[in-house]
Amino acid sequence: MRRLPFVPTIIVLVAVAVMIRLGVWQLERMQEKDAMLARYNAAQAASAAVTFPASAKAVEPALYHRSSIDCVSAANPTSRSGRNANGDAGIAQIVTCKTATGSTVEVVLGLAQSPAIVPWAGGKVTGWIAPGPKLIADPAQAGLAANARPDPNDIANNHLAYAVQWFFFAFVALVIYAIALRKRWRAR
Repeated sequence: MRRLPFVPTIIVLVAVAVMIRLGVWQLERMQEKDAMLARYNAAQAASAAVTFPASAKAVEPALYHRSSIDCVSAANPTSRSGRNANGDAGIAQIVTCKTATGSTVEVVLGLAQSPAIVPWAGGKVTGWIAPGPKLIADPAQAGLAANARPDPNDIANNHLAYAVQWFFFAFVALVIYAIALRKRWRAR
């Protein structure tokens, strides 16, 4: 009768169990991400504006809602690559706004074709709350073109692929161990 080596078998089985658990965990994360994306899509469809989040805890429920701020002063102008609603590339003009309450908010004013900073002194800004958090101005400010609206569908939900990988790794570990055992038994 062929006997399984105790320690190597235990090690392989524990490793396979861990990989299977990681695959199940990825499936659970996929469901959580689906629920989060559904919340974000519902937020974008809602017509009511929300207050721009004042704390880190308030950011998650506010994402992808409409909001507005009163920018008392604008500082730290910068630019980054961006896109408009048609997907055309441009240079997003960004400022850090100070509000009447003393908080600061990053505001994406709009899209330009040149990286030159467009002067803007501040004022009332309405738009969409995007991850960061930042406010994507809608309508665009300072004579700039409109930015693309932040889209929750841009958030990757690749947990199913990760789960499949973990299950595949577990399967491969078992196959390799079976081949090693077979080779060992034939050598005896």
